[in-house]
Amino acid sequence: MTNEILQELIGSWFPNPEFDKISEVVAQSEKDEISEESVESPTPINPCLLEFSEEASQFLNITVQPEQFYTLMSQLKTNEQTQFNYLFCLTGVDWGEELGVVYHLESTIHRHIVVVKVKTKDREHPSLDSVYDIWATAEFHEREVFDFFGIKFNNHPNLKRLFLTEDWDGFPLRKDYVDEINMVIK
Repeated sequence: MTNEILQELIGSWFPNPEFDKISEVVAQSEKDEISEESVESPTPINPCLLEFSEEASQFLNITVQPEQFYTLMSQLKTNEQTQFNYLFCLTGVDWGEELGVVYHLESTIHRHIVVVKVKTKDREHPSLDSVYDIWATAEFHEREVFDFFGIKFNNHPNLKRLFLTEDWDGFPLRKDYVDEINMVIK
């Protein structure tokens, strides 16, 4: 399946209600022969709630809001046309303003790969839904992200530090982390 077909299929699962409203207004204006300038939105409205890109990558990249994240991941695994049955990488990311997680999924059945990105809404108390119940391998990956970035995974069966001690202060892979004792100066 090509990235374009995957994008069309996955995008159809999450239609944007705002796009439907704009489409109705445009259709009505064409009937009423109102000028296009009066109905154009100042910013383009995405037809689905997901954002897609390939970012100089061979894989389709999907950016999803936290509210649709778990539903998307569940559907990516269970849908007959996608069947992403292999989570081969889960990585925490500090984008500066926001924290997030990047998931690399593969369908060993259909031989296609996607990258799913989700950002947390709150940097001070970041949380996302766990995908442990979808892919069991996520258990240790999520613990690692929790350990180094402080992102809590809702419904995780055993969310505790994996590498660092329980009394460790802070999250060392965040860009704003400062450790005066172990600082390496070049």
